[in-house]
Amino acid sequence: QVQLVESGGGLVQAGGSLRLSCAASGRAFDTHAIGWFRQAPGKEREFVAAISWDGGSTVYADSIKGRFTISRDNAKNTVYLQMNTLNSEDTAVYYCAAGRGRLPTDILYEYDYWGQGTRVTVSS
Repeated sequence: QVQLVESGGGLVQAGGSLRLSCAASGRAFDTHAIGWFRQAPGKEREFVAAISWDGGSTVYADSIKGRFTISRDNAKNTVYLQMNTLNSEDTAVYYCAAGRGRLPTDILYEYDYWGQGTRVTVSS
């Protein structure tokens, strides 16, 4: 089992940047793909980015491609989401999740373990 804790959210002005962290505990963290999802008020949870178990493969949602970068440090059991050029549409609670397999996927139901989320608010 993998436990996940997100951090790094907060209030930022449009055009600014934030870096989210997803710290993992439990066994076999480095055998799971890790994904980031987000949920805005009144909307369904949506895929943002995912990274393979070894960091060698990544997948991004079209809405954030070129602005966000996902990375991982298995020695620190941590996955990061660097978010640049933020806009009001990026306002949401951001969740990290551990996938069933080693390869990244944008399918929500392929993720078994979830963190509690960290809130990101972008002011215009």
